[in-house]
Amino acid sequence: MRTLLRLWPYVRPVRARLLTAAFVAVVASCTGLVIPLVLKWMVDGPVADRDPAGVWLGALCLLLLGVAEAVLFGIRRWLVARPLSHVEAEMRADLYRRLQRLPVAFHDRWASGQLLSRGTTDLMLLRMFLAFPLTFLLVNGVTILVGLVVMLLQDWVLGLVILGPAIPVMWTCVVFERRYAQVARRAQDQVGDLTTVVEESVLGIRVIKGFGRHRSQARAFRELSGRLRGTELRKARLLATIWGVIVTLPEVAIGAALVLGAVRVADGDLSAGTLVAFLSTALALRWPVDSIGFLLAMSQEAATATERYFEVMDEAPEDRGGDRAARPRLPETRGLRFEDVSFRYPDAPPGSPPLLTHIDLHIRPGESMALVGATGSGKTTLTALVPRLHEVTSGRITLDGVDITAMSREELRTKVAVAFEEPTLFSASVGENVLMGAPDGAGKPELDRALAIAQADFAHALPQGTDTRVGEQGLSLSGGQRQRLALARAVVGRPEFLVLDDPLSALDVHTEAAVEAALRRVLADTTALIVAHRPSTVLLADRVALLSGGRIAAVGTHQELLRHNAEYAHLMSGEQEDTR
Repeated sequence: MRTLLRLWPYVRPVRARLLTAAFVAVVASCTGLVIPLVLKWMVDGPVADRDPAGVWLGALCLLLLGVAEAVLFGIRRWLVARPLSHVEAEMRADLYRRLQRLPVAFHDRWASGQLLSRGTTDLMLLRMFLAFPLTFLLVNGVTILVGLVVMLLQDWVLGLVILGPAIPVMWTCVVFERRYAQVARRAQDQVGDLTTVVEESVLGIRVIKGFGRHRSQARAFRELSGRLRGTELRKARLLATIWGVIVTLPEVAIGAALVLGAVRVADGDLSAGTLVAFLSTALALRWPVDSIGFLLAMSQEAATATERYFEVMDEAPEDRGGDRAARPRLPETRGLRFEDVSFRYPDAPPGSPPLLTHIDLHIRPGESMALVGATGSGKTTLTALVPRLHEVTSGRITLDGVDITAMSREELRTKVAVAFEEPTLFSASVGENVLMGAPDGAGKPELDRALAIAQADFAHALPQGTDTRVGEQGLSLSGGQRQRLALARAVVGRPEFLVLDDPLSALDVHTEAAVEAALRRVLADTTALIVAHRPSTVLLADRVALLSGGRIAAVGTHQELLRHNAEYAHLMSGEQEDTR
């Protein structure tokens, strides 16, 4: 209950309709309990007196009661359908917004399938719980209590017989709930794992086919499916056990009441109408009692789904505003500056050395700085610190003298544009993908300019031009085409600061030369940090910084470092002859 109470902020706006629906359902259920009383009147009255008119009157009353019960349950359904769809939509929107605001470190830790299952399967379970079990646990509880009172008033001896199974049924429910909670959580986690495998297999289908790994992937899928099947069967066994107890014991009690009641009617201690009404009431309570098992199961699954939902919602998001007051702008601090910056991943083992240590680097306004280092030296991580995809562990980064943590993230990311080494495109048109990097209101002129700079004019030759949808992850395009569109997205907004992570790695020699020529014009008007692996990319920059051992080992021009730094010369040796 403590877990489910966390849903209250979402339910509160629609509480009036839910309470009204619950009240209507209680009235409908209690209306059904009037039917046995009508039967008692008919048996002891018109039937005993052989009065056909009275029998027809009783039949009419039964028909009206049945219609009233059906109409009331229909009204209940109408009352809850729209508001609960709204609750589900609000929760899904909040989850999506929170995922957008959570730091990159969170997404590095979490499998995408686990997040997808929380936004789909878990929220569907919560909507079903609010629509049915939440109401009917209350309705059935009230119905059972009212029904027991009615039976005890009719005959307290038979009532005590019916009450006999209450204690073993309650004990079974307590044991069932505890065990079912563990199995339900395991099943929902396994659904998330299975979703991850399916998603990765779809996105990586080219790799799977290219290496002929479809059998091993199918084996992994079958193994996970088998585990989930076993867990679902465990849930089914638990549910079958509680249903067996909940159905059998009350049936035995009703049978005992029937035998005892028939004997008492034969002895003249009880009227036939009272016995009929008593047994009819007991039979009317079969559904409320029998439903306890799956209502508890659905409630437990909803509690687990709520717990999984709030595991994500409880994660601390990126802050919207600045963390520190801005220091005064000084002329010598204009441009992009790293001041004694160190970085360690939040989930790194305690005591492990930082990936970056005491980074001091100044890129002057309008200057381009190439960042060079061995594979795994931390170049990409360093560039990710500028737009605050990761937070520095110590030190600070400034843009034109302003600490980036003193800016809101929205402001920071309007000043800094990024092109990643692995270009990510969305299931949208070419134009929409490129203009994602531009301010609102940008149109075709900005798009055409960016495509020209990135040498991505191929977009105009696509079937629908720049309105052509590129498909999921842009896999309908070549690697070079995707990289050029990602570069166009980075430059379309004319950013003040540009961070490029090896932006030309997937281009052929001729396209690379054309892109470099266009980029030189862009870099003349911006301050840029460029991760480079090839001398041709290094030559785009005014100066070069060598990253080694988590520190900036040297800074200078390409030619200076070639002459005076052996490590840099070794890194560039693969294409040195081409750069002389």
